Amino acid sequence: MATAGVAVANGSGGADTRAAFKEIYSTLKEEMLEDPAFEFTDESLQWIDRMVDYNVLGGKCNRGLSVIDSYKILKGVDVLSKEETFLACTLGWCIEWLQAYFLVLDDIMDNSQTRRGQPCWFRVPQVGLIAVNDGIILRNHISRILQRHFKGKPYYVDLIDLFNEVEFKTASGQLLDLITTHEGEKDLSKYNLTIHRRIVQYKTAYYSFYLPVACALLLAGENLDNFGDVKNILVEMGTYFQVQDDYLDCFGDPEFIGKIGTDIEDYKCSWLVVQALERTDEDQKKILFENYGKSDPACVAKVKDLYKELNLVVCPDRYVLIIYSEVSM
Repeated sequence: MATAGVAVANGSGGADTRAAFKEIYSTLKEEMLEDPAFEFTDESLQWIDRMVDYNVLGGKCNRGLSVIDSYKILKGVDVLSKEETFLACTLGWCIEWLQAYFLVLDDIMDNSQTRRGQPCWFRVPQVGLIAVNDGIILRNHISRILQRHFKGKPYYVDLIDLFNEVEFKTASGQLLDLITTHEGEKDLSKYNLTIHRRIVQYKTAYYSFYLPVACALLLAGENLDNFGDVKNILVEMGTYFQVQDDYLDCFGDPEFIGKIGTDIEDYKCSWLVVQALERTDEDQKKILFENYGKSDPACVAKVKDLYKELNLVVCPDRYVLIIYSEVSM
């Protein structure tokens, strides 16, 4: 039941749910600004206030809202009590905080320009590499929110373990992504579907799809060890999501997706380049090897033209189920 429900619930969030979710964000942020563990100056308070709003807000909040919707399905109700709503929303915001932490650091590592339709945080005037410390603060906020609102709950330790485990998987996936695309060691021959799958599974799928449902399961008093099949299905969903994201990075409208795609320039092991490597003849492969990973717009254009020539401009839906079913067998 949980699996089917999650597929429907992921990212839905009715108007009432969204309103409650937004209201609880203000409460949680205020608690972080009033945290007695540090003697904030007025300047540092203003900085954190602005930094949290800039990085935690602005997304679609699909991950956070999925906690609430999944919890409703697990409880078999349409309306949660006030306390249940607060706890589910709080866990949802912890995931949104985690997402913000990842993105702040990811944008620095990828030297990205925009995120969610605005300059990446580190590119904001006077921020720069202070953003690294801001990312650390965002991650620490999660621990403090969990401690404040869940310490004493029978599943508190499981929540801490869950967030730590997912963070480790995500950071490890990011490492694999970075060293696979390491400057000075560019080698497209290393790229294949297996490597791509491993990167996206750990870098994206666990925190984007499994974590929200796992939080709801713990909130409902369930043992995560009993839901291995749910985890596997959600990780598959997350892998497919990243394939779509790879496609949009290249062919999506920046005004629509909220960022300027740089996978080609950054030499990313994306779904598109993996597919291209499998489909090119020797002449086409030469074009790919000569132009992939270069920031020159002319080189980027040649790669995109090659993708179109290989019919990869078609949205990946038609390919993914076949490709990934083969890998999973």
